[in-house]
Amino acid sequence: MVNAASLQKYLPKYDSFSAMRKDLDFLLCVYRMIKLTGSIDPDSKQLVADDFEDSVDKHSDNVAFRFEDQLSTYAEFDALANRVAHWGLKQGLKSGDSVALFMENRPEYVSIWVGLAKIGVVTALVNHHLEGEGLTHCIDIVEAKHIITGAEQDTAIEAVHPDLNGAPEIWSLGGAYGEDFETVLADMPTTRPGREHRAGLRGKDLCLYVYTSGTTGLPKAARVTNSRLQTMLRTFIAPCQTSARDRVYLTLPLYHGTGGICGIGVAMMTGASVILRRKFSASAFWDDVSDYGVTTIVYIGELCRYLLNQPPHPKERAHRIRTGFGNGLRAEIWNEFRERFNIPQLCEFYSATEGNVNMLSFDGTVGAVGRIPKWLDWKFDHIAFVEFDVEAEQPVRGEDGFVVRAELGEPGEVLGRIGTKDNRFEGYHDKNATEKKILHDVFEEGDSWFRTGDIMRKDENGYIYFIDRIGDTYRWKGENVSTNEVSDALSHVKGIATANVYGVSIPGADGKAGMAAITLGGDVDFESLYYELSQNLPSYAIPIFLRIQREADTTGTFKFRKVELVKEGYDPDKVDDPIWMYHPDRRQYVPFTQDRYESLVSGAFRF
Repeated sequence: MVNAASLQKYLPKYDSFSAMRKDLDFLLCVYRMIKLTGSIDPDSKQLVADDFEDSVDKHSDNVAFRFEDQLSTYAEFDALANRVAHWGLKQGLKSGDSVALFMENRPEYVSIWVGLAKIGVVTALVNHHLEGEGLTHCIDIVEAKHIITGAEQDTAIEAVHPDLNGAPEIWSLGGAYGEDFETVLADMPTTRPGREHRAGLRGKDLCLYVYTSGTTGLPKAARVTNSRLQTMLRTFIAPCQTSARDRVYLTLPLYHGTGGICGIGVAMMTGASVILRRKFSASAFWDDVSDYGVTTIVYIGELCRYLLNQPPHPKERAHRIRTGFGNGLRAEIWNEFRERFNIPQLCEFYSATEGNVNMLSFDGTVGAVGRIPKWLDWKFDHIAFVEFDVEAEQPVRGEDGFVVRAELGEPGEVLGRIGTKDNRFEGYHDKNATEKKILHDVFEEGDSWFRTGDIMRKDENGYIYFIDRIGDTYRWKGENVSTNEVSDALSHVKGIATANVYGVSIPGADGKAGMAAITLGGDVDFESLYYELSQNLPSYAIPIFLRIQREADTTGTFKFRKVELVKEGYDPDKVDDPIWMYHPDRRQYVPFTQDRYESLVSGAFRF
């Protein structure tokens, strides 16, 4: 029999009412999330297509999408999805086949992949900004039998079509290259296809391919099963307390997990409306959210920074936004963003589409991407924080050969245990790429853990903070340097709009020196810049080189690209942009001339 005394060690102790209130709110939100996701099971016959049909049946007359001042209802959404399903059947597509969707943001995008899911076909959500080798790679690796494009992809798809494996047929919705998809769909029935076309599938079977951003090479196709997708579609309903009355403003690309899955799901699993834009516009943002009665926004960190860099807008506080969710919102702009734009609640999360580690912070703790209270450690024992060797880029192992856990407050790589039913690791379409993400014999012989590749720390209250991406952290002067920390400091400098930080080698020096590719939003006093940075950064973290770009080189989801920047380094023969170098004798930044480059490579400068 369990008595009160034996329970004491499990119960949290509080030194303030606010701490107790946070835990109660946390418990309530977890309870609501379990109600929404508790029945999701890899072995279930209930699939994503069934969930969408159930939502349509409940909310058929509700507005599903507002797009460029055109409205479409849930019933109209489903009718188009059914046409797509019947088109797929006519093409001879069967359960397990794949189709590439290469299209700009528009309501039809979601109807297409949901329609294909109705007949068990897997849709690959291809970044619509890709071209050339990257586009060919993404289509080939999923062995797409057909490619569906939009109005803006003619040039890119025509250029690669002859080189694609398997000669997939092109179908265009509004474009000129390929078969006229709109005309073909008009002849298809609007009735739902029989469920027998997906009857053999279960939650563990594939529904989508969602690609990695490709910041460190060619994108990888992450496998998204029905059960994984069902969880992503529902994750933010409870934290945002979403209902059919809400209007969700979506400017992120629909090929991206945050926007195209989580953003769509929080609306369409509740009967709410999606206010969809073709692409993000900082100048149109506040007009849209005010004029259309937006209640929920979906963000990534750089989107928030872009909005803060805009001049004041008369509608930036005259809106009905009550909540928002996303990831990458940096601590240094968190409160400024909320207070300037009058947004009561932001839910910051951490997740990898292909992984099994998911975290969520919804109580407003600045900078936190998640929380695991001490009294719930047992429930989250599939997540581990381990010591990490920056130079070897591997977790640290002790004398017994097993990985060493990081202490509270100590940065470490986050791992996710593989093998449990609730925390499956689906990996990538490429089995070799999948194996590279798995660490074996971690805490005991035979165990396997997913490597997130991210460094985080957990504090004594269970809040988790993102530190850096492995590969972005580098060592200089015997110290670990976080690119995010340096980027944050640079972004606070008047006149600097964006900062993309990375490490570069200097002849005769150990480790890697800091270099930042920056864009300007005004005048910058480079002669005093080093002193200004020294007020917020240790000397070893202050960049040696500054590269001035006209525009930041980013992915379609605003992530900085670094691979080419690292390759080009500070070589004047490879870089056309102006470069400034920290002069160790003058203790200030100076223009990086050819003479100074030659002096540097000869070892004349001592940093």
